[in-house]
Amino acid sequence: MLAGCSGQGDAHSEIRIGSKKFTEGVILGEVLTGLATAQGLEATHKAALGGSRILYNALRRGEIDAYVEYSGTLMHEIFAGESEAAFEEEGVQGARESGSPMLPPILIQRLAADGIRIAGVLGFENNYALGMPRERAHALGIARISDLLDHPRLRLRFGSEFLERADGWPGLAAAYRLPQTDVLGMEHELAYRALATGAADLTDVYTTDAEIAHYDLVPLQDDQGYFRRYQALVLFRLDLPERVPGSLDAFDPLIGHLDAPRMIQMNADVKLGGQTEAEVAAGFLRDRLDLDIAVRAETLWDRLLRTTLEHLVLVGVSLSGAILVAVPLGMLAAYRQRLGQGVLAMVGIAQTIPALALLVFMIPFFGIGAAPAIAALFLYSLLPIVRNTHAGITGLSPPLVESALALGLPTRTRLWRIELPLALPMILAGIKTAAVINVGGATLGALIGAGGYGQPILTGIRLDDLGLILEGAIPAAVLALLTQWGFERIEARLLPRGLQSRDG
Repeated sequence: MLAGCSGQGDAHSEIRIGSKKFTEGVILGEVLTGLATAQGLEATHKAALGGSRILYNALRRGEIDAYVEYSGTLMHEIFAGESEAAFEEEGVQGARESGSPMLPPILIQRLAADGIRIAGVLGFENNYALGMPRERAHALGIARISDLLDHPRLRLRFGSEFLERADGWPGLAAAYRLPQTDVLGMEHELAYRALATGAADLTDVYTTDAEIAHYDLVPLQDDQGYFRRYQALVLFRLDLPERVPGSLDAFDPLIGHLDAPRMIQMNADVKLGGQTEAEVAAGFLRDRLDLDIAVRAETLWDRLLRTTLEHLVLVGVSLSGAILVAVPLGMLAAYRQRLGQGVLAMVGIAQTIPALALLVFMIPFFGIGAAPAIAALFLYSLLPIVRNTHAGITGLSPPLVESALALGLPTRTRLWRIELPLALPMILAGIKTAAVINVGGATLGALIGAGGYGQPILTGIRLDDLGLILEGAIPAAVLALLTQWGFERIEARLLPRGLQSRDG
């Protein structure tokens, strides 16, 4: 991590840099952060926050102040369907007049409507292409995308984003009338490994990926000119210069100084050379811009402490809130049968929503970071606690309940002195289940910048680093076991002795 990029100053006086969840995005985020701090500005880097739409919406809402985006992504994904023909027409006309790729004025106007401005073009393009192992391509006689028409049984493994994007596989398949049906999505980095192991025949590549040369892939010729051009741009909020004096020109030294060969080398230094994104960014700033940026090394124990605290916050806050809400809901469901069916159905529906979809759904309400992850974990915790509370109370022995009624005990006394103590084992079992689920589910929070044990896991997947994956997976498993053990000890302390001896 570059020195100064984790400052804890006032959010209104610092530049908050964001980055996408792929290696190039994180490197460029570190470059922007180092450049800002080198000019005496306070900057923090919120790394690997997600995909294009998450980053753009975070910028538009003011949760971050700047990040690197690509022109083609803006025109054909972020603003898909919004004057796309005009984007194309103005871009082509500008290129003809100037002899180089131009940004359509309508794009600049559209960004301004969202309170966003382009600081400039970095100097390289990272375009899409289809890549195939050279030996496989030669054996099948495939050199162009249109050659794929003669090979309908090829196994296509694309990055999940490319598989869904308007300018990705759907449009490409329609433009070329491609017949392949064995098409699956996965993490972009995993698709390369599928090619290397022979589990796939073709994937999408970014033209600045180091893996193209490393795995000896052949980018197929786009003979119909389907793929657009993706110039790397620095986007920032229009209100940033007013909020952070001196930030207007903060990124100017970088504009036009980063070409494709250097970007490929930087990606290779991280993915294949074992350097950190911060080290690579500092090296670039030193070599190209003569800026001496200190890199603060983080030890394994530093990282474990940080991710453990982040994970405990995610689990502790969400579980505490769920207990406060779910236990009363379970009691309500037990005492009001008709209403109870609706309560149980409601919390059951929340449990059926895929975790990743629920996380993304929470972003418009809570932004990026820990808040949407906590909200999603809270909803996932409700069902086991509500159901077990309901089952614990409704499952009490009828003679016990009738005895309490015969004694004329008030409802509140009967609840606190008899029913809840007897239902306590079932309630605690529900809480324990929710806690263990939360420990595992919280790892997904790293996808939207919430940190925790999911961060090293995602980074390890991206960099093919088993050590980093285990750095997150092992502590998460240990925490789940400790959580289960802890609740068993709590149950032993809270459960009345008579019940313990009867259960034992």
